[in-house]
Amino acid sequence: MSGATIADAVRVGKMPWSGLLALFSAAFTAVMTELLPAGLLPQLGAALGVPEGRAGFLVTAYAVASTLSAIPLTALLRGLPRRPVLVGTLAGFALFNTVTALSSSYVVTFGARVLAGVMGGILWAMLVGYAARMVPVERRGRAIAIVSAGITVALCAGIPAGAALASAFGWRTAFLGLAVVAVALVGWVLWKVPDFSGEAATVRVPLRRVAVLPGVRVILGVTVLVLVGHQVMYTYLAPFVAFAGLGRTSVVLLVFGVGTVAGIWVTGVVIDRFPRVTLVVVLAVVAGAMAVLAVSGGPGWAPPGVSGGQSWAPLGAVALWGAAFGGVPTLLQSALVDASGAGNADAATSMQTTVYNAGIAAGSLAGGLVLEGAGPGALPWTSLPLVAVALAVVVAARRHAFPARRA
Repeated sequence: MSGATIADAVRVGKMPWSGLLALFSAAFTAVMTELLPAGLLPQLGAALGVPEGRAGFLVTAYAVASTLSAIPLTALLRGLPRRPVLVGTLAGFALFNTVTALSSSYVVTFGARVLAGVMGGILWAMLVGYAARMVPVERRGRAIAIVSAGITVALCAGIPAGAALASAFGWRTAFLGLAVVAVALVGWVLWKVPDFSGEAATVRVPLRRVAVLPGVRVILGVTVLVLVGHQVMYTYLAPFVAFAGLGRTSVVLLVFGVGTVAGIWVTGVVIDRFPRVTLVVVLAVVAGAMAVLAVSGGPGWAPPGVSGGQSWAPLGAVALWGAAFGGVPTLLQSALVDASGAGNADAATSMQTTVYNAGIAAGSLAGGLVLEGAGPGALPWTSLPLVAVALAVVVAARRHAFPARRA
């Protein structure tokens, strides 16, 4: 899409849908590349001649590489035009997914996964800022929501579809399919996504100064609190479901996933008009859902007239948790772009990428310790205060981090 076309779209208030959907597809491809191996561990282990545990390290390698590369490589590449960097990361996904599909060596596959993770670190640091620069400020939140929806669609539909494809035609076919999608995305980006200049060295704000811009550290802190609180519960949802007598874990995950899709959609509708109120509401709903799970999750609990294990309250809480949490990443990303400015968005979101992954790791670790020490019934009681503190910070930080309206 040419610069003139973008300018025309901004003047008449239209959304550059084709370009935004290309970025949506890039997010979808990155999530698929990262998480698809988790559902294919037996096949991967057998093909590469390693136990399933070592095959699982292929997922770990991607995540660690993505976390460690986001900030330094974003700093290194900030001066380059944006579209060539985006095209380069997509070409990297195509190459390394192809290597994964063709390799019979664990070492080669592990190396390909590390390099794919580096591509992921670069991509996640730039997608939100790219979307923000493609639209006028009053539509920024919706643009970010559209791109972020690629994550949800990959988790809810893409991963199951990829696993089904692998079952029918082999896991190598699934990775080759991802490579083909990445190649197609290169063409789509060159055709419909506008190019933006990099940051000139004379005006480039150092990363340390971006980190101390008013509101940035507060938003990053809220991100950590929310992710740790969420992951404590979500990582160990299966043992909690068994403890609470909620039935099959797959059904509970489906309820959560459907709620997440609904939450993304609603957030995209209201985020540009009511960013602060929306974030306060969704965090309050997550905290309320954790409270319901905490007090009603014990075996045999049910309201009057309902037999144990059939209560609607815990499942309803899971649905509300999913719907509320579905909008949280978009709301926090949008707040960070507002606080840092669109010109510093890549640097700021590279920090958020690192913080996000750190929150996931810390939440998983903390949840495991709680599970081993106090049992699954203590998980929501651990999540609740973390989310409550995040909510309190958002309510208090109304000047810079979470203002009622954008500057």
